[in-house]
Amino acid sequence: MTRLACVPLRPRIGDLAYNVRVIETNIGAAVAAGADIVVLPELASSGYMFASQEEAASCAITADDGAVSQWIAAAGSATVVVGICETSADGRLYNSALVIDSSGVQGIYRKSHLWNQEKAFFAAGNDLPLLVDTPHGRIAVMICYDLEFPELTRWAALEGAVLIAAPVNWPLVPRAAGEHAPEQIMAKATARVNGVFVACTDRTGSERGQDWTEGTVIVGPDGWTIGSRAHDFVVVDAELSAASNKRLAEAADLFADRRVDLYTSPKSQSSATSVNDA
Repeated sequence: MTRLACVPLRPRIGDLAYNVRVIETNIGAAVAAGADIVVLPELASSGYMFASQEEAASCAITADDGAVSQWIAAAGSATVVVGICETSADGRLYNSALVIDSSGVQGIYRKSHLWNQEKAFFAAGNDLPLLVDTPHGRIAVMICYDLEFPELTRWAALEGAVLIAAPVNWPLVPRAAGEHAPEQIMAKATARVNGVFVACTDRTGSERGQDWTEGTVIVGPDGWTIGSRAHDFVVVDAELSAASNKRLAEAADLFADRRVDLYTSPKSQSSATSVNDA
């Protein structure tokens, strides 16, 4: 069994020193609780609602920053995914996710689909989601709005990911009474249609007038929620290897039953056009 921990935080906008300490403390607490894989929110090191490019740059870090060394020291035997405001060698800023363990930085993913006003502060990444092989299976790392694009999540599943780990900052939106947040529904659908675990860690609180969904959730490959909490750790024990089995019924397999011939052939495209034109 693998112990997954999603750790919601409430970063202080622009207060890098405070956020670095909070991240370090919470990584240590998750490891002390026996976590094997720890996921923290998007932009946990900086906050989200920047007033200016200068403010964003003031709390940006690199993968070899001393703050990251502190987090590595706290990681113990766990694999940790944490959202940061990253600065590159050419001075551009990225909304990124670091993957670390006790041996160092295992990879960095730069968000490829920027949400709304993020485009005013960040450059978009140009890579597919980061795949990291851990002792518990292959994980795919993407960030928040990336989850809205099923091309990415299906690609990750086809590449053998058993867990999608997603730091998120989900803005609170109106919803009907009794309904789950739309982002949580999306996480459940993503898990179900790809037969993978999905772990999304949201931030908490309010920042410069922006309220957050506080929708941290872990979903199993059958699409059912196995852990959800707004303000505290979500810790679940999961058999990640279960996501390697894509069989839904005796003669129904998510991947074996794919009709790639229909999805990619010119014939299917022309047929769709003729129907739409009729």
